Amino acid sequence: MIESDRPAVSPVLLIGGAGFIGLAVCRLLAASGREVVILGRGAPPAEPLPTGCRYVQGDYANVGVLRGVLPPGGDVVNLAYSTVPKTSFSDPTFDLLSNLPASVTLLQEVGRIGVNRLLIVSSGGTVYGEPTNLPIHEDHPTLPISPYGITKLTIDSYARMFHITSGLPVLIVRPANAYGEEQRTGVGQGFIATAIEAIQAGRPVEIYGKEGTVRDYIHVHDVASGIVAALERGGIGEVYNLGSGSGASNLDILRLLGRLAEADGFVVQRRHLPERRFDVSANVLDSSRLSQATGWAPTIPLTEGLTRLWHEALRRRVSKGDAP
Repeated sequence: MIESDRPAVSPVLLIGGAGFIGLAVCRLLAASGREVVILGRGAPPAEPLPTGCRYVQGDYANVGVLRGVLPPGGDVVNLAYSTVPKTSFSDPTFDLLSNLPASVTLLQEVGRIGVNRLLIVSSGGTVYGEPTNLPIHEDHPTLPISPYGITKLTIDSYARMFHITSGLPVLIVRPANAYGEEQRTGVGQGFIATAIEAIQAGRPVEIYGKEGTVRDYIHVHDVASGIVAALERGGIGEVYNLGSGSGASNLDILRLLGRLAEADGFVVQRRHLPERRFDVSANVLDSSRLSQATGWAPTIPLTEGLTRLWHEALRRRVSKGDAP
C-alpha cells in the first residue's frame, strides 16, 4: 500500500495566535497532534510554545508574508485585530483601515491557494448591538454601536459573500467575553481581570451606571475548545455564537470577587461613573447551534474561573513583591 503524502491531521495557521485566546487555541491544537504556525506582528511570546508550534513574525496585511505561511490544504484561523471596542472610538478610520483591507486580502488569498477551512473569529459581544431578546441567537438583528463592532460585522459579511459567490470554505465564530488567568489588563477590555487588578492594588473598581453592564463571561479554555470544535466539526458557511448562556452584571462579578477578597484581607471599593452611550446594556449569547453541531459545551463555571484567576493574579503580585 502506498501511504498518502497528506498528514494525518491538517496543519493550521493561527493569524494573531500569540494573544490571550490564540495561545489557548494553539495549546489545544498542538495537543491533538496538529502542526501549528502562529503568525503575529509582535515579538515571539516570552514563554516557550507547545511542541509542534512555531512562531513567524510578520504582518498578514503583507501579501508576501501571508503567501509564505498559508498551508495549502490545511486550516486557517484568523484571530488578528488591531483595536478593542473602547479604543476604536478614538479613531474609527484607523479601526477600519487597519483591519478590513487585510481581512479581505486574506479571504482572496485563501481562495487562491486552496485551504481546507478558514475560521474567522468575530465578536459576539459587539456585532449585535442592543438586544431585543436574551439570550441572543445568531439570527438576532445586527446593529452594532461601536466602530469595532461595525468593522467586525463587515468582515463577517465579506466572508459570507466569498462563501456564497466562490465556495470559500469559511466559518465564523462569535465569542462572548473571554476571561482567564493569562489575560492582560490596561488594554481597554476585560472587566474581570481589570477589577481583580484594582482590588489587589487597593484601588476602586470603576462601574459605569448603577449596576454596570450585563455580560456573558466565559473562560478562555472554553472559548478555545469552542473554536477548535467549530474548526473541526462545524458546518462550512455557518455562523456560531460561543458563550456560556448566562449573564452577570459588573456588580454581580464584584459580589463574587468580594468573598475571595475578604478571605485574603482585601476590600472591594467601587466608583460609579455615568453610563457610556457605546455600552449595550446586556449581551448574553445562545450557543445551542454550536453545541448541536459539534457537541461542544462550556466546562468551567464562573465561580471556578473567578477563583482561579483571583489566585493566579495574587500569586503574580506576591512573586513581584507587590502583595500588601
